Formats: sequence, structure tokens, C-alpha cells
Amino acid sequence: MLDPADWRLARIDTDVPVLLVVVDTEEEFDWARPLARENVSVGAIGAQRRAHRIFERIGLKPTYVIDYAVASQEDGWRPLAELHADGLCTIGAHLHPWVNPPFDEPVTNYNSYPGNLPRELEREKLTRLTDEIARRFGVRPTIYKAGRYGVGRATAALLDELGYTVDASVVPEHDFTEDEGPDFSACSVQPYWFGNGRRILELPVTQGYVGWAAGLGNALYQSAASPFGRRLKLTNCLARLGAMERIRLSPEGMTFDEMRRLTLALRARGLKVFSFTYHSPSLAPGQTPYTPDEGAVQRFLDSCARYFDWFTGEFAGRPSTPGEVLSLAR
Repeated sequence: MLDPADWRLARIDTDVPVLLVVVDTEEEFDWARPLARENVSVGAIGAQRRAHRIFERIGLKPTYVIDYAVASQEDGWRPLAELHADGLCTIGAHLHPWVNPPFDEPVTNYNSYPGNLPRELEREKLTRLTDEIARRFGVRPTIYKAGRYGVGRATAALLDELGYTVDASVVPEHDFTEDEGPDFSACSVQPYWFGNGRRILELPVTQGYVGWAAGLGNALYQSAASPFGRRLKLTNCLARLGAMERIRLSPEGMTFDEMRRLTLALRARGLKVFSFTYHSPSLAPGQTPYTPDEGAVQRFLDSCARYFDWFTGEFAGRPSTPGEVLSLAR
């Protein structure tokens, strides 16, 4: 999944840019505290309908990649099953190992990245998650996004074995090894085929560099983001100079103007598929750092609406789904 020598870039047969929405659909927990198995509250799932008023206006069908806490509790799966039954969303899988049985490993930061687990344990957890989603929704998921973007050496083969056809775990040019996670430094934002026979389509998170030094890419940014660089606030300096910013297509921590600039920059580099992402608890006040109160939730929704209107209006793009992009690539 992480070695360009094993990929084949996908050709997406579309004349206009397309927009996907992929929601990390999960339990609520305090992001500043250690992970714990008992944090399985899913009350924020009912808040997802707030975004659907925006989605439905432009005909957008989001993909909810759901974890075991959501799939195994009625307060989690039922609101999504109602949306799914009405044809308003797609369902995928999202593996959070610490709340996904079997619980054979200690809860540590290292083990929170599913790709770090022993192969058979990663396989068993993903199998149980896949089966639970199939039981609740009547269809087996074929879209996967690893919790914490945590793919590993065995992940590609396991996805192929379990019938997954699309992965959305890759964060282009981003290195998580300092936090014991995967290194995506060699990964492009462009969709690509990987796995046995190159049968699985990677739809990376839309993230990239913007600015007059963007061509220097990950090497410059990682130097600025090193411990020494952080002490000097070098990434802030690069942004203020207009030299380089790393922007993700997400309303979490990003403004409309930043998302628009990223989209224009990546389109100029030939990107056709744009993946807009956020975490489901952000639609409920106080559940993530991005939306501490109701006012912040409303600003979050307003930012989504403004971007979607711009993308489908002035930018002349259209909404899509991972399944449709898979068909276009095939």
C-alpha cells in the first residue's frame, strides 16, 4: 500500500472534478486522554442528520466508515441504517482496535494503529467488524478506512481476502512514525491501484502543499515540523510568507479559503477526485476539539455548505461516491 513500486496510478474517466465525503464514524472520547475500551458512547450518531440537509441540497451521498462501537449498538447503527435504507449514504468499515473484539492486546498507542497488530489479530478484528456491519445493514462493506490511518504490512492482503475494493486510509506525504504510526511520505494524492493483482483502489485523503515553495514538498515541511522547527515555529513562518502550507480537505481546523486554495492547487496538478473528511462526533457540541459548543457546530456546518456550494457551482465539480469512482477507474 505504501510502496509506489507496487502501484498503478488510476485513470479516472471523468471530464469534471468529483467530490466524495468520507466520515470517520465512531464513538465519542476525550482526544486529550489515553484511549480506553470503556469509551463506547455513540450519542453523536443521531446528530449526523444535521449535515444531510446540506448533502441533499446538492445530491451528495456521504460514506460513513463505521467502527465496532457504532455497528454493535442500536444508538449507533440504527440512525445510519435509516439513512442507508433511504439511499442517502454508503456504509464502509473503520477499525478502532481498542473497542473492537477480540480484546487480545493491551491498549497502547502502538496498538491503536491496526496495522501494527499481529496479522491474525488484525484479520480477526476486521472480520468481526465486517460481519457486524453486514448483519446490521444487510450488505457487506467494501470500503475501508483504517482507524488513525493505521495500515500495516498485512493490511492490503487482508482487505483483498475479505472482499474490500476501495481503501481510504492513506494521508499523502504525511509521516506518522513519530507517533508509532505508518509513513505515507512516498504516497501521492492521486488515486492508485494496489494489492494482489492491483485490484483495490486507493482513494487518499485529500491533503497537499500550497504556496510558492510547494514543489519542495514533504522534505521541507518535515524539516520545519521537526522538534527544532517546532520550537522556532517554522511552519507558521512558511505559511505567513506564502511559501508553504499543508492543508487537508476538512472543516476540522481548516477554513473555507484554505480548502478552496488547496482544491484549486491540486486541480492544477491534475487531481480529479477530492475527498472531504471529518469525524462524526464533530456534529455534536463538545465531542471533538473542533466543535466545543453549539456555535462552533453551526460554523462547522456553514463551512461545509459554503465549500460544497463553491465546488458544485463556481468550481463546476459534482458529487460522487467511492463506488462510482471505482467504476470510472475500472
